[in-house]
Amino acid sequence: MLRARLQAWGLSDQFLCPQLPASPRAAFQLAQELIAASAAHTAPTQLAVIGSSLGGYYATALAEKLACRAVLLNPAVAPTQDLQRHIGVTTAWHSTERVDFKPEYIAELGELAVPAITQAQRYLLLAATGDEVLDWRAMAAHYPGAHQHIIQGSDHGLSDFDLYIDQVLQFCGVAQPHPHPHPTFSKHTAH
Repeated sequence: MLRARLQAWGLSDQFLCPQLPASPRAAFQLAQELIAASAAHTAPTQLAVIGSSLGGYYATALAEKLACRAVLLNPAVAPTQDLQRHIGVTTAWHSTERVDFKPEYIAELGELAVPAITQAQRYLLLAATGDEVLDWRAMAAHYPGAHQHIIQGSDHGLSDFDLYIDQVLQFCGVAQPHPHPHPTFSKHTAH
């Protein structure tokens, strides 16, 4: 949805959404490499990262490391505990793609832990009370002082995300480009 919105606005060059590897260390490294190579990134104030679920955990680590903004959509806040039961071959969320989640990935997740955020104003949290996977209260507690939008109901995948796209993009500093105004002519009367 974000890609489509930015394409419609002619801003698709400002959006990267890679498929991340299962290894947290490799995923974090890839994200850092893409950010470093991005022509659009010239300063942390011009960068915003968006992450959902485990991606929210990564986005938090990136925001702390790079001092940039982050939007967190139902983020995982304690994946080293939550993902223990998913070690082994499983399928990706909302996909049939098989993922081998190895035991060493738990330690890699621990390397990215952010026990407490700094500069809460850099964060926007969207947490759904209807999330069937993660507890929205833990999310809210992990981001004290951040901009928080607690969504009544919804689900882990934020199936109603289209309602929040503009809020997310505005927080990221992206606004709909204004069409070029048509020239206006004023009437001059002769005296």
